[in-house]
Amino acid sequence: MIDAALGLMAGQLNEHLRRRFQLSEDLAVLSNLLEQNGTLVPLVANKLVLFLAGVERDTIAHRAQGAPLGLHAQQLATNAPVYLNLLVMCAANFSGGNYPEALKFLSSAIAFFQSHQVLDQHNAPGLDARLERLVLSIENLSSSEMHSLWGIHSGRYLPSVLYRVRMISLDGQHVSGRETRVRSIETDVPDPMVKPRSLS
Repeated sequence: MIDAALGLMAGQLNEHLRRRFQLSEDLAVLSNLLEQNGTLVPLVANKLVLFLAGVERDTIAHRAQGAPLGLHAQQLATNAPVYLNLLVMCAANFSGGNYPEALKFLSSAIAFFQSHQVLDQHNAPGLDARLERLVLSIENLSSSEMHSLWGIHSGRYLPSVLYRVRMISLDGQHVSGRETRVRSIETDVPDPMVKPRSLS
């Protein structure tokens, strides 16, 4: 579903850019910047490139995982869904005299995602049915963090913005067992109102 989340972001951004600038082709692409051999991926020239910079487990939000009460004594036990934060880079890969275009299109991308900080079935009907929603926020990087990140991905800085995308939720629907629900607890504590019977 990570591919579905990033694909949706790229698709929504392309729709916005095509309307905003009367474009006939996609300006935003979902791709690596470099091939495995270190050469530039051809299709990213003069494009806004979205790529996955990292994946984190969301450990901040504490969600109730209790199973709902049901009528059946036994219910299927499934693994709890995992909540992920995706670090998604949007980089403007424009060269030479096209540098002002890089800044223009990057600014437009930031404005679009700022006005669509939550992507769900209402404003993004193409969202994968397994995802409830995507929540976007800009992630600030220190100079050293930015240097390290770009050292990993291309070795050269591009005008860019990093988003933390909270993905809700990723659930493999894998059944891990069958649980028996406890209906009531019986104890052997005597009732003080009942007198014990005489043995005689």
